[in-house]
Amino acid sequence: MTLNELKVIDSRPFQRLRNIKQLGFSEMAFPGATHSRYAHGLGAMHMASRIYDRLLPTIPLMLKEKAQVLRQAVRLACLLHDLGHPPLSHVSERVMPKVYLLGLDAAAVGDDGGGQRQASHEDYTLLLLLHSELTAILTEQFKDLGVAPEDVAALICGRHMAYRGRKGSTHDLFVIAGYDVLPLLHSVVSSELDADRMDYLRRDAYYCGVSYGNYDHVWLCNNLTCVEHDNQLTLGILHKAVWGFENFILARYHMFLAVYYHHTTVCFDHLLGAWYEEGKYRLPHDVQAYLDTDDISLISMLRQSSSPWAKHVVQRKAWRMVVETHDFGQGYDDSKLKERLDSHAIPYFTTHSEGLLSRYFNGSQGLDSLLVLEPERGRARKISAYTPLYERFRDRANIFRIYCPPEHYAAARRCLQDVGTQEGARSG
Repeated sequence: MTLNELKVIDSRPFQRLRNIKQLGFSEMAFPGATHSRYAHGLGAMHMASRIYDRLLPTIPLMLKEKAQVLRQAVRLACLLHDLGHPPLSHVSERVMPKVYLLGLDAAAVGDDGGGQRQASHEDYTLLLLLHSELTAILTEQFKDLGVAPEDVAALICGRHMAYRGRKGSTHDLFVIAGYDVLPLLHSVVSSELDADRMDYLRRDAYYCGVSYGNYDHVWLCNNLTCVEHDNQLTLGILHKAVWGFENFILARYHMFLAVYYHHTTVCFDHLLGAWYEEGKYRLPHDVQAYLDTDDISLISMLRQSSSPWAKHVVQRKAWRMVVETHDFGQGYDDSKLKERLDSHAIPYFTTHSEGLLSRYFNGSQGLDSLLVLEPERGRARKISAYTPLYERFRDRANIFRIYCPPEHYAAARRCLQDVGTQEGARSG
């Protein structure tokens, strides 16, 4: 770690992540899950360096002087990729403003709808990179090397953008010998196999005390390569490491089903969401005001609230799970259960969690960004065509749950006893 990077780490925007838990309410089910997005950012930067150093020798066109600049840009992008996360994880994104209020360039946020969509944590990350005190720090610390805040932002969002305050665009850095290396390097930051996931899976599994997120990261990283395919440079893996990749992607899938979608975590997410629905809290679009938001400030507001939903959260009073069903590739008809609970005047809420092996498979993004290289045969194939894993797990895992207040649990169980539920349903 360099002194220039320490200046970035010591900045207010990055230090804020010390008080943003990586897994939100997961500590309610896994007491050790109190680690922060600050630590994850440092870990992702370290993993990005390992991936980049492994890829570099396989990119013959890379100029030596540019290799150092691009390595620094990739390290910064992975360090800062979670900069815009709101308090208590993803559930708080529902109270973010419309994206146009952030004042970002439409090309930067990839929005062509007049800025009417709701902002996401990725949008806030770009805001903090390009329009906060961190912008000046990045400019000052890395201008001599030739890395600008826009370069870091381009790596995070995967889109080229114009420089502010000087001529040119990020094409100046990422286009080499006629090749645009931005898609390849963006894959290190965000893809099916990126430094972000390679860090958080093992980190989350460790702090939660589970084994689901473990995989052979050394073997997988050592078998990464750059593949030239259809006149593009693409992230690839050697065919002998496909089994390691399958273990990696299954680790993430199982972590979602067992940890990230744990019924206690989902319950508290819903309780906080119910407080948000009362309309008494919105995340600010102003940069300085947003920097004042973190888990501590939000919990403080919840403690001062008279809302019963807020009291459930701060007093750690979870609702009891009455029913849980798992369905694959189809929905679940809960109408009979709801009707029975309504007829007995029992308060309840329902949740639906959806687990998917990969958002890249059969999606709009495709799987072209990850190839399997067979050097002995001189060919590269899409990962989806090389392994049957995607076909086997193509169906979504739907988890449907019903919760009720603890004092109504016994009555809820009694009134639902004779209601037919799908095979595989279980009670809490």
